[in-house]
Order: sequence, then structure tokens, then C-alpha cells
Amino acid sequence: MQALTISAEATSVGCRFRGGRVSSGVETLGKRSLGFGRSSMPGRNICCSQRLGLEFARARSGVELVFGSRAKSRWVRAQSFDGDLEDDSSTKLQTKSSGTVLPYVGIACLGAILFGYHLGVVNGALEYLARDLGITENTVLQGWVVSTALAGATVGSFTGGSLADKFGRTRTFQLDAIPLAVGALLCATAQNVQTMIIGRLLCGIGIGISSAIVPLYISEISPTEIRGALGSVNQLFICIGILAALVSGLPLAGNPLWWRTMFAIAVVPSVLMALGMSISPESPRWLFQQGKISQAETSIRSLYGKGKVAEVMNDLSTSGQSSTEQDAGWFDLFSKRYRKVVGVGAALFLFQQLAGINAVVYYSTAVFRSAGIASDVAASALVGASNVFGTAVASSLMDRQGRKSLLITSFTGMAASMLLLSLSFTWKVLTPYSGTLAVLGTVLYVLSFSLGAGPVPALLLPEIFASRIRAKAVALSLGMHWISNFVIGLYFLSVVNKFGISTVYLGFSTVCLLAVMYITGNVVETKGRSLEEIERALSPAT
Repeated sequence: MQALTISAEATSVGCRFRGGRVSSGVETLGKRSLGFGRSSMPGRNICCSQRLGLEFARARSGVELVFGSRAKSRWVRAQSFDGDLEDDSSTKLQTKSSGTVLPYVGIACLGAILFGYHLGVVNGALEYLARDLGITENTVLQGWVVSTALAGATVGSFTGGSLADKFGRTRTFQLDAIPLAVGALLCATAQNVQTMIIGRLLCGIGIGISSAIVPLYISEISPTEIRGALGSVNQLFICIGILAALVSGLPLAGNPLWWRTMFAIAVVPSVLMALGMSISPESPRWLFQQGKISQAETSIRSLYGKGKVAEVMNDLSTSGQSSTEQDAGWFDLFSKRYRKVVGVGAALFLFQQLAGINAVVYYSTAVFRSAGIASDVAASALVGASNVFGTAVASSLMDRQGRKSLLITSFTGMAASMLLLSLSFTWKVLTPYSGTLAVLGTVLYVLSFSLGAGPVPALLLPEIFASRIRAKAVALSLGMHWISNFVIGLYFLSVVNKFGISTVYLGFSTVCLLAVMYITGNVVETKGRSLEEIERALSPAT
């Protein structure tokens, strides 16, 4: 039961590849291409507003673009060896931008806050709600209270893609507020475990939709130059949600019924998100895909300013993905045109979960105690600080170093950390230092995870998917995330009991190395590229 509880929280710590070939050749200014390639070489949680402020400060050069500074777009040529996108010497002067997307990104990130809050709130409240609802001795029902949210999130992640395609991004946010608010109210007022489970299921559906729609909306409204920085802010807000859940549980010791207030608090950001989205511009890319040209122009004007309308509309028009193509169905995701990128998206989240983040978080308390750190709060603070620091660094590097390099660095560090953890439990020569090495391995693992494997997948996926499949493909990939997370949480302890934690850690290290090789050969770099440029190259119109 406890494993399921912390497994859910572990997911929120991180919450969030490509294959094929590309022909060589020099691209022209009028026709840029990129594609898949194979390399010849193998390749949550204490957050704070100060960290968030530091994060935006580090992205200053990009944010200035939003408020009107000039920038040069970077042209890219396709590489026949590794498929990465590299800067070209060609440049193009962009029209000055006078709009701002930051308030709308902030409103969208209320969904990320709720994502982290609903996953983390049950940890502190479970003991007290179990006593109040009469299930103290029934660990199975306690497990259902925890894991039902994960099952609901799986349903929600698939549902979110269809809703976003049918009703638009902002309307889907408003619809998402319904299960989030109703579920929180049911949990807060539950008089029996059945009502609590229904409430948790609704909350799970809500956070599943949020997990798909938040990165999707942010990627579609963010300027190319700072899309990486703004996209990774989603991860920071998940941390804030977890922190809020931890802080909200502080009065529990003096007021055992406070757990009801903890769930009720979640209604507030749900309502604010619905109200905020009523004044937020719709994604211009979705509007253009629906043939609503005048509304797309209005949205662009609100996001970037009047001077950017012609430029962005021209980019959308030349993408070749206009309203003449019907919205993609679920089976279209597996067509020859899209199956490679869809496979990459699913693989990213599968590697993320199989890399062992849940195991590390689950055993972090025991590891720290072996090193003499008896305080659970101190252990959580150390893990959380590592997570926040890594995410902040990743956000500042996202638009400079690129997504692919951060993923490779991240999984390499995770593999080394897992190997260190495994050896600290088995090598007798390391026995005198086992506690210290275990703590070091845990901190390095969480730091490495938050540097790339945590924030990058949710950012990269909306970038590599074509506009007509973007919502459904993101939903499918996140569905893989929730399913694998649920299965790992269900069977993790059984595997540990059978093979031992050291062997399991070694297995996780192997998975991380496999992820490095897969990323090296299949993931393309997207930094500095507009979504339309990426789409024209990876999923050209037939």
C-alpha cells in the first residue's frame, strides 16, 4: 500500500526519440528539411517561488523576445548521420513582437499544480482519512484510494486528446475543471470509502487530461525562441503542487479532520483555471487546422502582437497542414506517415518509467536512514531540492543545449547513479561507506532525472507531432506513461522481494543505458525550430 502511495508521488517528481533515415543534401532557404537518422555511434519534492523567479531570470534573454526585443530565427539543415538539427549561418530578421504569452502559460500551469497536488495530497492524508472512514485495518481499500487516481489518469490522458481536437485547447481546460473540482468536493465530503474512491477516480481523470493538455497548449502558444524554457516550467509547477500538498498537511497533527480541508483546497485552482481559460486565446494552430483563419489571426495578435500576424500566418500556411486535411483518427497514428514519431513518443515515456524513478523515491527514506538521516522531512527536502535544482538547470539549458543532449546526459547520469546504488548494497569493500554512497547515488539520480528524463518528454512530444495528430499522439504517449506507472507500482515490491533491491537497481541501470542508445539513434533535436518547420520535415503532407 505504501509503495502505491509513494509510487504515485514518484510519478509527479518527473512528471513529464525517433527512428528512420534522412537523405543527405544541402537545404535551400525556401525548402528546409529535417528527418530521422541513425547515428553511427551508440550512443518531487520541495519547490519555491524563489526558484521559479530564478528560472525566469535565467531565461531572460528569451523572455525579452515576448515583450518586444528583436531576434534572429535560426535556419536548420538536416543531417544524414544523426538526424539532429543544427544551426545554419543563414538568418532572418523577425518582426518585433509586442504581445506576451506569460499570463496564459501561468493559467495553463494551474493544471500542472493540480497534477502535483492530487498525486501528493493523499500521502499525508491517508492515515487520517482511513481512520475517519473506518478502513484503518483494510490495506486493500487504502491501496484503492491511492491507485484509483492513477487508473483515472490513464482514462483522462486518452480522453484529453479527443477533447482537445474536438473542442479546442482552452475549452478542454474548462471541461477538465469539472472532474477536478467535483472530485475534490467528493473527497472532502466523503462519509464512506466508496464516495472517496469515486472522488479520487474523478480527480485522476482530471489530472490525466491536464497531463496531456498543459504541455500541448504551452508548446503551441510559446514563441520558438523560448519554447523550451516555458515548456519546462510545467515541471516546476508540478513541484509547486506537490509542495502545496505537503504544506497543506502540516495542521493534521493537531486537527485529524483537516484532511477534508486538504482535498477541498484543490477546488480553488480548478475554478481559477476555468475562469482564466475563458479569457485566454485559443491555440492559433488548432484554429488554423479548423479553418478558422480570422480567429487564428486574432489569437496571434493577442499572443505575439499585431506585427507578428502576417509572419505566423505565413508559417502556418506553408506548413502544408491546412484545414484541407481532416482531423486524424486514432488509427492514423499508426500509419506509415506517423508511426515513427508516435513510436518515439511512447518509447520516451516508457523509458522514463522503466528507468526506476519510483524505486529511488520509494527507498529514499530507508537509504537516508542508513546514512544517519532519520528525519523523513529532511529526506524529502533533499530529494526535492535535487529535483528543483535539476529542473531549473534544465530549463535554462533547454533552448541552448537542446532537448536531445539533455536526454542523453540525463539517462547517462541515471545509469551511473543506479550502478552506484547497486554496488553500495553488494560490494563488501564498500560496506563502510555504503550509507554515504547510497545517499550520493540517490541524490545524483534524482538530479539527473530532473535534468532531462523528467521534463523533456512532455516538452518534446508536442514539438515532434504534426498538428493534425498532436493532441491524440500526446494523449497516447501519456497513456503509456500512466499504464506503465500503474503496472510498476503494482508489481514493484514483488519483483524486489524475489530478486533483491540490488539486482533491481542494476536492471534499472541497464534500462537507462538502452535509453541512451535509443535516443542517440532515433531522437532529433528541435531547439530553435518552429512547430511548422518541424512538421514539414518529419510529417510532410502527402
